[in-house]
Amino acid sequence: MKNIKIRYYLYYKFLNSLFLGLSVGSVFVLYAPLEPSVFSLGGIFLALGMLFLAKIYYKIMNIRSFFYITLFVETVVFAFILAFLILNYSYESALLVYIGYELTFVFGSYLVRMETIALHKTQVLSWADMMKQKGYLAGLVLSYLFYKILDFIHITNKQIQVYDLYCLLLLLEIGIIFTVYKTFVFTKGKREKS
Repeated sequence: MKNIKIRYYLYYKFLNSLFLGLSVGSVFVLYAPLEPSVFSLGGIFLALGMLFLAKIYYKIMNIRSFFYITLFVETVVFAFILAFLILNYSYESALLVYIGYELTFVFGSYLVRMETIALHKTQVLSWADMMKQKGYLAGLVLSYLFYKILDFIHITNKQIQVYDLYCLLLLLEIGIIFTVYKTFVFTKGKREKS
């Protein structure tokens, strides 16, 4: 664990799960323009991507890859949020968001396995899982309150509500990327962390 600042990693787990809790209901509105066959293709891509990744575990089961893949996943999330905010509601933006989520899901099993290897202490894994659940629960509660507040001020259009939520999610994603960067520590000559 010498390469991971546990405090920042726990912040990352909380913020990442907060994001998930906030965004979970929005996909039903975002994906509305997509036809069902897209989800079948997405599932095929996801399975093939996870299969490929599992075949190269021997190359990527290390702390440096863990950092770069985590950072890549969060950068993809940032990019598709930004794309959605720029393109607004369209078939293209729905497809980009779906592809972005599917791409991040490809790395899900790897990230869970690598987290177990990197943290390797039961107590730290317990803290990480507790932060994950607290973040998810907080995100769900905040999501509910966010939509109710918008309803109260007469913003009832679901597309506008989700667009407003994604403006907040963009800011949250910046915080997530910051915590990823602060979490990992590398030796001199590579990447020095304070």
